[in-house]
Amino acid sequence: MAGKLSAAGGFFKNPDFDFEARIVLGAAASGIGDVGLVLATLDRITDGDPQTWFDAWTAVAADLAARGDAALERGHPDTASWAFLAAAEYYAKALVFVDGLADQSVLLPVFRKHRACWDKIVDASRGRFVTVPIPYEGTTLPGYLLRPDSTGASRPTLVMTNGSDGSLPGLLGYGASEALARGWNVFVFDGPGQQSMLFERGVPFRHDWEAVLTPVIDLLVTRADVDASALTGYGISQGGYWITRAVAFERRLVAAVADPGVVDVSAGWTTHLPPALLDLLRSGQKDAFNAVMSGPGGSPEAARTLAFRGKPYGLTDPFDLFTEVGKYQVRDVAGQITTPMLILDPDNEQFFPGQPRKLYDLLPGEKEIIEFTQAQGADFHCQPAGRQLTHTQMLDWLADHLPPRARQAGDLFLLDDRCDQCPVTSLRSRRGRADRARSSARGGPAARADGGERHR
Repeated sequence: MAGKLSAAGGFFKNPDFDFEARIVLGAAASGIGDVGLVLATLDRITDGDPQTWFDAWTAVAADLAARGDAALERGHPDTASWAFLAAAEYYAKALVFVDGLADQSVLLPVFRKHRACWDKIVDASRGRFVTVPIPYEGTTLPGYLLRPDSTGASRPTLVMTNGSDGSLPGLLGYGASEALARGWNVFVFDGPGQQSMLFERGVPFRHDWEAVLTPVIDLLVTRADVDASALTGYGISQGGYWITRAVAFERRLVAAVADPGVVDVSAGWTTHLPPALLDLLRSGQKDAFNAVMSGPGGSPEAARTLAFRGKPYGLTDPFDLFTEVGKYQVRDVAGQITTPMLILDPDNEQFFPGQPRKLYDLLPGEKEIIEFTQAQGADFHCQPAGRQLTHTQMLDWLADHLPPRARQAGDLFLLDDRCDQCPVTSLRSRRGRADRARSSARGGPAARADGGERHR
């Protein structure tokens, strides 16, 4: 490790390793693992070496999974849940550079260990977390309703759309834990091309995410434990594209957050293409484009990376792949969005630079943009080391758009000891209730009837 930790290269000189290190450290602030455990694991990794990355994270994940099993045997489900959550996320982290391994056959077995830990979290939740399969085009998508308690009370519900390669446990570190602590439900799922749908079923991405989000909402509005008038949405990473695309057609969310704002996914794919090659793509000259892409002079590493990135899209032909990714843009539909939207815009956004502001400018209705800065330690794609700052602002904004009755329901939950039953949120829930009680006593923001606070 070299240089200032907050700057690029602070943990690893390899930019991808450095970014992933920040993600796993940020997750620790939301209760996934421990900061010291993360730092100790990072110390065992050789900069830029996928094999040592894989070995380090699978080793710590296996240890945590064993600790979780032991805690269950001793009758300590809260301890088990913490261990399984960290193990599940660390197994997922082990796979982020799987395309660089000599043996990539480890992907499915390790993914299944990851998902087994997630299933144990659900089983140990004592009825708070429930499996909810989503009917989808003759089959089902894996879905999970995470609830702050098992009473079945109707609650505001945050529907989270993951990114291109994020895990379900990782979403707890991207705002789900904070939403649970506020008395909300959270719904998470694997959509087409995501996690189990890709690794176990081979179902690819689709650009028209309304065809995914609408079945999710169709199901949720039938449930007694979901307040159908208080549904909100959140899209993380490439999910910032998908949520934006979906709300152009699906109007039942009262508000949505794009983290970050994404106008055109393909921009990151085409930015490094030489102008002549880009002209071949745009003019539809498939054979000529493919001849250049597969011709001599290309690096094996670049070819391997392209093949790996193409798997979730279900395509191997370079021209077809780039053409398909070109569909992933919202310029054509942004003008019909009526859902209030919050756009998150971090400094040093490395995957969709400049796009959050462009999306904000395209939106015709109620909108807001929040910038996150390097000075806050909340820069880079999806603010990996600034997640608590992110969560408080985005959830406050979403809460401000809930119907008054739904906002009051969240406040009542914070005064109810039942929220202490949730292992993911119990400590933070108690702290939140104490903070609100003190604030109410001195006439602070929590004394407002809607419980809303603003940090902007």
